[in-house]
Amino acid sequence: MSSDPLLVPEVVELVAELVAVGESVASAESLTAGLFAATVASVPGSSAVLRGGLVVYATDLKATLAGVNPDRLTEDGPVSERTARALATGAADRCGADWGVGLTGVAGPAEQDGHPVGTVYLGVAGPTGVTCDTLELAGDRWEIRRQTVLSAVSRLRERVAERAAR
Repeated sequence: MSSDPLLVPEVVELVAELVAVGESVASAESLTAGLFAATVASVPGSSAVLRGGLVVYATDLKATLAGVNPDRLTEDGPVSERTARALATGAADRCGADWGVGLTGVAGPAEQDGHPVGTVYLGVAGPTGVTCDTLELAGDRWEIRRQTVLSAVSRLRERVAERAAR
């Protein structure tokens, strides 16, 4: 296995599971700035399942690139459950993927819009609907971003397995 701190067995397994069911994934990432997509892409054979990713670090890009309703962004802010859900849906729609992952949150060093450092919203959109998990993570910027990506991999694996079991 690589010395890459994010290339863990779960990422390799995610790619294998998506290949096995013939489904694809895309992401719309704010605080992780493309780290989820880059992590998936580090697995040999990932081109069979990774459609693409949108880096939507700036709030206006959440609307223009990922299709988040601008009124929702004004109402909820860029760090919210509804924004994460919309990012996930937008990633899947805009990239033509079966699954979309939407990541938004606060990696630090300071709180944002009243949200403490470590608050993360992880949206997953797919054939069985849209879910969102709220994470409260600890650590520095790198650790929060790393934990966010690994949590997204884990959550997506759960959703793919649930669908495959149907």
